[in-house]
Amino acid sequence: MPLHPEALEFLRQLHESGNPPLIELSPVDARVMAAGLGAAIGPGPEVELVSDLTIPVDGAQIAARRYEPAGARGTILWLHGGGWVLDGLEPSDAMCRILAERSGATVYSIDYRVAPEHPFPVAVDDSWAALEWIAAHLPQSGWPLLIGGDSAGGNLAAVCAQRAREAGGPSLAAQILVYPVVDHDMTTPSYLDHGSNQELLLDTRAMAWFWDHYAPTLAERDDPEASPLRAESLAGLPPATVVIAEYDPLRDEGLAYARRLRDAGVEVTVHEYDDMPHGFFSFVNLFQTGNAAVAKVGAQMRALIAAHPSG
Repeated sequence: MPLHPEALEFLRQLHESGNPPLIELSPVDARVMAAGLGAAIGPGPEVELVSDLTIPVDGAQIAARRYEPAGARGTILWLHGGGWVLDGLEPSDAMCRILAERSGATVYSIDYRVAPEHPFPVAVDDSWAALEWIAAHLPQSGWPLLIGGDSAGGNLAAVCAQRAREAGGPSLAAQILVYPVVDHDMTTPSYLDHGSNQELLLDTRAMAWFWDHYAPTLAERDDPEASPLRAESLAGLPPATVVIAEYDPLRDEGLAYARRLRDAGVEVTVHEYDDMPHGFFSFVNLFQTGNAAVAKVGAQMRALIAAHPSG
């Protein structure tokens, strides 16, 4: 299926904007460019209560934003994308608002520390600390707690779900993995199909740039806390929703992770978007399919929370 017309138009405008390729920028300049692109997303829906806060992590405090809809009955920790290099809460703000409203859950979005200033495993450790902090501040015992993220954030969500299994908690009702980075292999068919297309939102050169800043050595990349697809077992993990974009070098590793989860006895739901590029889920408003995808995942989480013993 060809790219959706709205994706083609967005990518055309992005290509004609004159912005240099990501790999030609310093991480600081890349963050400035990404912030400008994120600002183009525009506002999300009103949520009853939105508040900024800080969460303690090892040796620091990280910024977070809490979105609480009326009658919230669950909590979702959301970990933003950006290749472990791009930062900030604003690019995910509109998406988190939709997710909170459609899921009926309080959403915490965190600004974990990023590379190369804070390389692997700092982003993992910050995400884990935030998960433990949120679990300790749930409204009541047994309150359903979920974790999710997109791209690099999907990587962190998958890793934290594995950590929670190994640590015996916090108990997670679900994991939401949106086109997650789960391996460092850049020779899969989807990399071969789409990795050389520099007009997409993500290509092989950009992904290599991200990995070089986050986990520059092969030993680090082979670690299951960097490449969770390489974990020995995926048994005992929480139910997973996996969102896949066809025009995405990460397509095949996301599908491979979903298969391994299912083979390990984990309940898995896969949503595939055959006409979308990487990034569409968080670029709501710019991609109406993104709005619909977030709403679909939100509705699924609402039903899961309602069926939870304490939901």
